[in-house]
Amino acid sequence: MPSTVFPPRRLAAAVALCFTTISPITALAQEIAAAQVAQVLAPVVITGARFDADPALAPIAAIVIHAEDIQRAGVNDVNAAIRKIGGVYGRQSLDGSPDFGLDLRGFGSNSSQNMVIVLDGVRLSENELSNAILSTIPVDSVERIEITRGGASVLYGDGATGGVINIVTRRPSQYSRRGSMFVEGGQFGAGELRLSGAHAWQGFAADATLDTQRTDNYRDNNAFKQSQFAGGAQWFDEAGRAGFRYEGARQTMRFAGSLKAEQFAARPQQATTPFDSGKLDSDRLTMFAQRRLGAYELAADLSYRKKAVQGSYDNYGTLSVTDYDSKQTQFSPRLRHLGQLGGLLNETVAGVDLTYWNRTSAGDYTAADASQHSKAFYVRDELRFDAAHQGRVSAGVRRELFAKDFSDPKGYGSTAYDVTQAVNAWELQASYMPVAHVTVYGKAGQSYRLATSDENAYTPKTNLALATQQSHDLELGVSYASALRKLTARVFRHQLNNEIFYNPIVYANTNLAPTRREGFELDAEQRFNADWSITGHYQHVDARFTEGANHGKQMVLVPKNTLSARVSWTPSSGQSADLGAQWVDSQRFGSDFDNQCKARIPSYTTIDGRYARTYGQWEVAVQGLNLTDKRYYSQAFGCDSGIYPADGRQFKLSARYTF
Repeated sequence: MPSTVFPPRRLAAAVALCFTTISPITALAQEIAAAQVAQVLAPVVITGARFDADPALAPIAAIVIHAEDIQRAGVNDVNAAIRKIGGVYGRQSLDGSPDFGLDLRGFGSNSSQNMVIVLDGVRLSENELSNAILSTIPVDSVERIEITRGGASVLYGDGATGGVINIVTRRPSQYSRRGSMFVEGGQFGAGELRLSGAHAWQGFAADATLDTQRTDNYRDNNAFKQSQFAGGAQWFDEAGRAGFRYEGARQTMRFAGSLKAEQFAARPQQATTPFDSGKLDSDRLTMFAQRRLGAYELAADLSYRKKAVQGSYDNYGTLSVTDYDSKQTQFSPRLRHLGQLGGLLNETVAGVDLTYWNRTSAGDYTAADASQHSKAFYVRDELRFDAAHQGRVSAGVRRELFAKDFSDPKGYGSTAYDVTQAVNAWELQASYMPVAHVTVYGKAGQSYRLATSDENAYTPKTNLALATQQSHDLELGVSYASALRKLTARVFRHQLNNEIFYNPIVYANTNLAPTRREGFELDAEQRFNADWSITGHYQHVDARFTEGANHGKQMVLVPKNTLSARVSWTPSSGQSADLGAQWVDSQRFGSDFDNQCKARIPSYTTIDGRYARTYGQWEVAVQGLNLTDKRYYSQAFGCDSGIYPADGRQFKLSARYTF
């Protein structure tokens, strides 16, 4: 985000810290089980309707990334797995962390507020203009990642217009254990040490991960350090489970600042803010329970998160420090009934989501105190008919009430507001298999997003909160799935009213005139034999204004086309190799609302690769990122200015010992 987002430059930098650091495959209706393991793609096991899914009721049009995919690609964090394996477009982080901004369906600089990320049923997306912090999730604990594109506000609420990314950690089995030690070093002073282990007895399991990493990064004054601990315990049997989990992280980072076009051309590594830095401390404690009682299943999650962020900025020779402290409590009880209705398989899910969020700020330019309470009720029903053709139809509704208040006696924009907003969401979905291996489906619905406290602090009318963003969503798709091949094609459209976006013309966050995202997506996976496989993801999205002064103009920071592909070689000799490429089309600069800037962010192609060899319980690997040393950028907020360069070429060497 550019330093001109809010009038005071240093306050803008503090807010930038806040939101950058706190800132197809259609699922198979049943597992492929008849073919030999060496000849088939991995079976799909997905979490549907916020419960473990019956195979016949798995979510429609989801991409699933398995733990084996993550290890083979050599990615060390969840964010990278989503981008490289799942084909989700990501923008370079502004703070040197590995938490790139993820973008489903082309929502530009506000992409993080138009998608929802869930970890084991607990929502990570928050009421802050920030990215979800995925780097604190131990990658060794991940069982799978499910990516569902398109509106999903019925189940997941605020901001689920672009889609949902659901991260599921490993489930224990009796008398099992696993452990690993991972060490890695590379260019730019990069290093990581990770220890993880899990043990399960009869009815009880525990796990823990300790990780420390650091890097100087590609640019000057852009060092990043993180230490984290995650662990938990649970009691389980065939009817359910209950337990708790803690995740804590400590981060320090330095900020390189943005460049002008001539600075980027001369030396992209240079920093324009050589004294700016920040810190982040994050702690999350979650308690969970799930139990089956005949045809009913009860579940509940209670989560408490505490986060402290500090930014230190050189304000024309004077050090300016800003502190943000936020707390969030979530409680999500829910109920599912799975049974027969008129001889047909029927699933009904109902639940309540309660959230309380509060943040206090202290600094030279702010003394803000903001809070948000929300309470929601939702119900969703799905019916399976014509078992031979696996017909399915579902419908759901959600009602949510938000109470927001804000006060800041030092505010340059709003100094106080108190508002209550009520919103509704609905969805209809259907799928049918007219011939073997081919499924057609459709989805329609209404999703929503509310402005964060950061956005409501700077609006065209002081002390007046922005209106609710509403989207009418439509998607049609067809999928082919066999033992060796999966292919899904879909067309989509999102018609938005009151889209919430920073408007550089009025220097404020506004409700835009009506806008639209529409396009085409293609996801493919092919296994040629036991050794070779290839995956690919293509997205075309046309994002533009449909009314108002900018009618017909393209939205900013949205590449019209993105394409990614990966080739994997996994012979039985103990070797493996993985090669991936991504091409991103050109896009308009972040301030170019009227499309008058003659320049555009250039298109670019990046290539990464990994080769690994196992020796007993050891695996040694070499990995290369941006192998062609492409000079490019994905974040730029002015016309040929406000540029945040992406990383140059980097090689890493790692060793893993499993036990």
